[in-house]
Amino acid sequence: MLGFVSAIDRITATIGSAIAWLSLGMMFAICAVVVLRYGLHIGFIALQESITYLHGALFMLAAGFTLQRDAHVRVDIFYRQFNRRQKAWVNSLGALFFLLPVCVFTLGISWDFFFQSWQIKESSAEPGGIPAVYLLKLLIPLMATGLMLQGIAELLRNLGILMRLPQA
Repeated sequence: MLGFVSAIDRITATIGSAIAWLSLGMMFAICAVVVLRYGLHIGFIALQESITYLHGALFMLAAGFTLQRDAHVRVDIFYRQFNRRQKAWVNSLGALFFLLPVCVFTLGISWDFFFQSWQIKESSAEPGGIPAVYLLKLLIPLMATGLMLQGIAELLRNLGILMRLPQA
């Protein structure tokens, strides 16, 4: 079990580290759009749309990484005072009854959404826009998959705490 959890953690960490570089690319794209639009009075729709794609990829693909780092928003009025086992109970029940079902539902619903877009090769409604809207829609099932895998790892890790198994 520990090897499986470690493998998921390594994959999530690798994806998170790679995705972090998208923020730098997004910053350069925003600067370029501002200079082109307001400095040179040139509109470049594909570059403007690429910011949306980068922003979407950054947030959607980093969801599992954020979960791994326990950096999601949490109202922890009570949680912060819990001991390790109590936190493991909360995290396990939350993953089992909320996180994983939502991920499975999102994956099921979004796959058809992406697949239909891909079949018709959906492109931007804007002239000169990115001709691959389906890539943006692909981020939804990818997010659900990554978040679900990390959720399983977190659930197993917390079950290990509850069962008093050695931790990595």
